[in-house]
Amino acid sequence: MARKNKRKQIFTEVEVFDTAAKGKSVGKAPDGRVIFLPNAVPGDVVDVQTFKKRKAYFEGKATVFHKLSDKRTEPACEHFGTCGGCKWQNMGYEHQLFYKQKEVTNNLTRIGHLELPEVTPILGSAEQYFYRNKMEFSFSDARWLTLEEIQSDKDLGDKNALGFHIPGMWDKILDIKKCHLQADPSNAIRNAVKDFAVKNNLEFFNTRNQTGLLRTMMIRTSSTGDIMVVVQFFKENKEQRELLLNYLGETFPEITSLQYIINEKANDTIYDQEVVCYKGQDHIFEEMEGLQFKINAKSFYQTNSDQAFELYKLTREFANLSGDELVYDLYTGTGTIAQFVSKKAKKVVGVEAVPDAISAAKENAERNNITNCEFFVGDMKNVFNQEFINTHGQPDVIITDPPRDGMHKDVVKQILNIAPEKVVYVSCNSATQARDLALMKEQYNITKVQAVDMFPQTHHVENIVLLEKK
Repeated sequence: MARKNKRKQIFTEVEVFDTAAKGKSVGKAPDGRVIFLPNAVPGDVVDVQTFKKRKAYFEGKATVFHKLSDKRTEPACEHFGTCGGCKWQNMGYEHQLFYKQKEVTNNLTRIGHLELPEVTPILGSAEQYFYRNKMEFSFSDARWLTLEEIQSDKDLGDKNALGFHIPGMWDKILDIKKCHLQADPSNAIRNAVKDFAVKNNLEFFNTRNQTGLLRTMMIRTSSTGDIMVVVQFFKENKEQRELLLNYLGETFPEITSLQYIINEKANDTIYDQEVVCYKGQDHIFEEMEGLQFKINAKSFYQTNSDQAFELYKLTREFANLSGDELVYDLYTGTGTIAQFVSKKAKKVVGVEAVPDAISAAKENAERNNITNCEFFVGDMKNVFNQEFINTHGQPDVIITDPPRDGMHKDVVKQILNIAPEKVVYVSCNSATQARDLALMKEQYNITKVQAVDMFPQTHHVENIVLLEKK
């Protein structure tokens, strides 16, 4: 059967007027339907080639630019447009912030139909580049070729790559020369490893054939000056493994944690793998307001340390603790928010589904001499029940920072049953946040809203909402 709506269309001189979810821009077709574009900036006037047609919208690509928006800026990175990482690098930072703020407000009012107070302006990031503390790079023996390379007659040289997946392509890796997301020595380490591996004939991984030696490399940096490098090998080859790791340790003596993984399974996730410490410690430390957080290869920690500090300060400010409150911190992770607010609270109870995270939270609290935090492990919708409340007490304040999917409806229901005076809801996805808040609007007023930009050059944005009991 022929596929419906397969025919591509071309629309000329479309004015791009807004942004949409996932960093796309928006124009309008002559029939009034919206067109989502991945490669334009609001204010551009473009010709569009569509590649998908739906009842209410088209998806397409800008092919001709008749007018360039005054919101545009020159991307800093040579890989922009091919690498899918920093989709908004071609938009001035003040405009990025405007559209992030707008998305948060629109989601809360349109999805949640929520009444908002005067919204506090978004908090931008002081650093707009080189702000990430963790990067993961993949090896490939067949690097992604750009259109220019394919069309040129030049010798394409080395086919190996150490870089990022091309968006939507699980087996295509773009070789990265300089990434603008993680501060030095990140680029130096990655480029040195690639050059050394090529010179010494260390095989780069082939995802389709499941062959080769070198799989991935993770680099973590911290504000304390610690550097962690974890190299993932597809198979054990002691001689070649030690050759690379010794080279890394000698060339970059500033690496404080050098580790490796032998991962023979089909996918490269490390959470079920043994991580072996080769040199230095098996962890690094991050520090925030005098608190130390131990981070190992598998730990989750906010990837923009400076902005995480700002986010946590605002969360504590929203909670407005006097020192007498019992606080529940739901989805506590490694307990960073819990420990951060603990000095202003009588007691903090953290709940999290990942056992390793709770072990780390307990260890960090002990290291920081915090005695008024308790951490419990379990699936939130199961563990966070009336029996739990009876055992640990009726919270005055609940802080919740769920994953992108938001809170399970049973968790929302339980919060409404407990009915604390305040709920501080931290979210990395204002659409699911809006859905959850809509379920709570009969009992709570939204009294503060503050977006925080953790990821400049991307469409991602965090949002904090303060709920107070009616």
